[in-house]
Amino acid sequence: MRYMGSKNRLAKYILPVMLMERKSNQCWVEPFVGGANMIDKVSGKRIGNDSHYYLIALLVALQDGWVPPTDVSKKMYYDIKGNKENYPDAVVGFVGFLCSFGAKWWGGYAKNNKTGYNYAESGSRMLVKQAKNLKGIEFICGDYLNMIIPPNSFIYCDPPYKNMTAYKDTIDHDVFWQWCRDRAKEGHTVFVSEYVAPADFECVKTVEHKTSLSISGQHKRVEKLFIYKL
Repeated sequence: MRYMGSKNRLAKYILPVMLMERKSNQCWVEPFVGGANMIDKVSGKRIGNDSHYYLIALLVALQDGWVPPTDVSKKMYYDIKGNKENYPDAVVGFVGFLCSFGAKWWGGYAKNNKTGYNYAESGSRMLVKQAKNLKGIEFICGDYLNMIIPPNSFIYCDPPYKNMTAYKDTIDHDVFWQWCRDRAKEGHTVFVSEYVAPADFECVKTVEHKTSLSISGQHKRVEKLFIYKL
């Protein structure tokens, strides 16, 4: 799924590091599942949580076999944005993300460019392809702080990054890092994707990549994977 901050392209680098640490009976838990671009590549029991209501509605609809529209006009885009209550939740989620510039929630209508690229058609095709890998995932909408996590789970966190204005921070990062410490002390395995972390979290993988968060173009960043040092 096209989603701002997606780890889809990075999964092949960071997922093997985590899977080496995952025990066969551990439930895979993502408190910030986003576009489900990591959780759709693992097997076993999986729980994906996100606080974004329409995002979860979209993912659940895809599990149930829903096929998103392949043609969304600019007029339709803004009508849905202003009248969400008149449309199915999955449609709102699809258009709000997949038909927006940079896959940013209602970040502006993504126009078909001179080559005839159709964002709705591409997004729909992408999600239909991904849907088969979403089967069996338990999707939950809620605050990560209130999650009920099975004992001895494997927790992968990809939170809104600190000091990244394009993401509109929605969490208290000090609270988040303490939450990770507490979960690790309970016996869970906890990994976190971020650019920086407190000193008691060990960086186990770095990946340089290009990211485009605005119309100004691409920027090189170094993605890091951390684990809490008990």
